[in-house]
Amino acid sequence: MLFKFTATVALFASITLANAEIGVVQVAKGFERPVWAGFAKGFEGKIWVMEQAGQVWIIDEKTGEREKEPFLDIRQDVSRKGNEEGLLGLAFSPDFAQSGRYYVNFTDKEKQTRIVRFTSADHKTTQVSTAEVILKYPSEFDNHNGGWLGFGPDQMLYIANGDGGSGNDPKKHGQALDTYLAKILRIDVSPQTGYKIPADNPFVNRQDAKPEIWAYGLRNPWRCSFDRQTGDFWIGDVGQNTKEEIDFISHGKGAGANFGWSLREGDQETPKAGVGGPAPSDVIEPVYVYTHGMGPTQGLSVTGGYVYRGPIKELHGRYVFADYQNPRIWSFKLDQNKQTDFKDHTQQLQPQGGRINLIASFAEGLEGDLYIVDHTGPIYRIVER
Repeated sequence: MLFKFTATVALFASITLANAEIGVVQVAKGFERPVWAGFAKGFEGKIWVMEQAGQVWIIDEKTGEREKEPFLDIRQDVSRKGNEEGLLGLAFSPDFAQSGRYYVNFTDKEKQTRIVRFTSADHKTTQVSTAEVILKYPSEFDNHNGGWLGFGPDQMLYIANGDGGSGNDPKKHGQALDTYLAKILRIDVSPQTGYKIPADNPFVNRQDAKPEIWAYGLRNPWRCSFDRQTGDFWIGDVGQNTKEEIDFISHGKGAGANFGWSLREGDQETPKAGVGGPAPSDVIEPVYVYTHGMGPTQGLSVTGGYVYRGPIKELHGRYVFADYQNPRIWSFKLDQNKQTDFKDHTQQLQPQGGRINLIASFAEGLEGDLYIVDHTGPIYRIVER
């Protein structure tokens, strides 16, 4: 009987594992237009959540409750006139637990993009007087601000900028190297004040280029990430009228990369006469492109994600991303820079008795778990049911 019981348990366990499904649990709610969430090393169980209007809150993941006072409140400096303006990104310094230093990306009242360093003495609140503007540059129109920033495996700060807005890149920023717009910037923020230009930046010795530029040819990079295991770099670049794209750069190979905008939209020539053109000889083609629409493999505005490195075996090694307006969640694997094994997780990843509405961002936990930021207020964690 003991043998039969053990075999039955083993069989049940194998069936359970084979049929394990993924889902989501809500970890917090009630935010006003949240656009980002993140975690800081050394602060287990705490989630930082950013509201577009200019506040950042610390949340207890177990209870979903927020601290009484915001971690940061710069609403007085942030512009929210345009739908895509606001406080858009945050990156903790690698030594945040010791230094309290972190960086934010926002649109100010003068339509300038500001990259600002703050210092939090107690890691719970921030005195606005600690602000140091690292970079400041015009964002032209009220859209295509990008807004992501993050530290790479090389400890450099990377900053993603859109092309400045409007349609069809009217100022031709995409292929120009004398502007910060439509670019990924890379700077060394290790000095006590200001920043340094990394000596190995690709255009550091060119008189006609901004030395901070690391890569170019992007329309509106909305959420980028470094694979925590490999160091590879991923970009979700929002398209114009026909295509959305996911871009990829292997670790150590991104310097000087050209992603093609505004000559290219996705994997095709930009349709507008006088704007599109042949692919540049050095163009980096997207690893995944999808067309506009509201079908199961379509969308209107890509939200870049992460390569999953958490505990769920079904997702391990898969790049998870979404569409903001057609709120679908997908994943695929990459094999020799080619997309393979595409999956749609939209139905699985819906909260019980509700739905995820507008996917503004993903967040990666300290152990590789993935979180979904719904622009209408809630934050969810992807789990195995």
